[in-house]
Amino acid sequence: MKLTLKIWRQKDSKSKGGFVTYQMDNVSPKMAFLEMLDALNKRLVEEDKDPVAFDHDCREGICGSCGLYINGYPQGPAEAITTCTLSMRYFNDGDTIWIEPWRAKAFPVVKDLIVDRSAFDKINQSGGFISINAGSAPEANDMPVSKKEYEAAFDAAICIACGACVAACKNASAMLFVSAKIAHLAYLPQGKVEAKERVRAMIEAQDDAGFGSCSYTGACEARCPKEIKISNIVKTYREYYKAY
Repeated sequence: MKLTLKIWRQKDSKSKGGFVTYQMDNVSPKMAFLEMLDALNKRLVEEDKDPVAFDHDCREGICGSCGLYINGYPQGPAEAITTCTLSMRYFNDGDTIWIEPWRAKAFPVVKDLIVDRSAFDKINQSGGFISINAGSAPEANDMPVSKKEYEAAFDAAICIACGACVAACKNASAMLFVSAKIAHLAYLPQGKVEAKERVRAMIEAQDDAGFGSCSYTGACEARCPKEIKISNIVKTYREYYKAY
């Protein structure tokens, strides 16, 4: 395939950025999206030019570090996958592909397509944990949890903190991420001890980080690679009301 790439280039958070056009030939539909970017960077290095900076780590859809805004979609046009698992078969010969970083005040650009997502870490550090000494693993039957609740807790816990929910939201809200971290502990007996302190601290940390307000449009759920449900936001609101 022959493709035209419109890639956002920006030296750092204080510099003015802009789109730069690159032509790519002989792109195989079997290539992963990041492999296509690797091929571009190999060519740029050989031409003694600055390669495009982008985040990646596991390339298995696990770590969440690879998020890109592709043709108007966080993580690309396919559903329920991360950028690193996006295949070039979703694109056609002659396509123009626009590639941008996440756009959010709380996610400042580090360079090109890399953004600083440490705001998520600060939110997690404010309360996304259980600090009590739980000792060794108890006998499973000693702490009964309903099937509905443990499934809800697990479904929330698989959030990989990629930030696609923020990129998809018109207000750059982090509420889907925050609610997943709050809800997965709120459903379990171990999380109830610090439930009030947790929800207050994490909501406050979210606001302090500069994320926008949730308008519950559902765009975050639609673009989440792990299909985290917005029902977790409802659960978090209930926990928040109970905390006061």
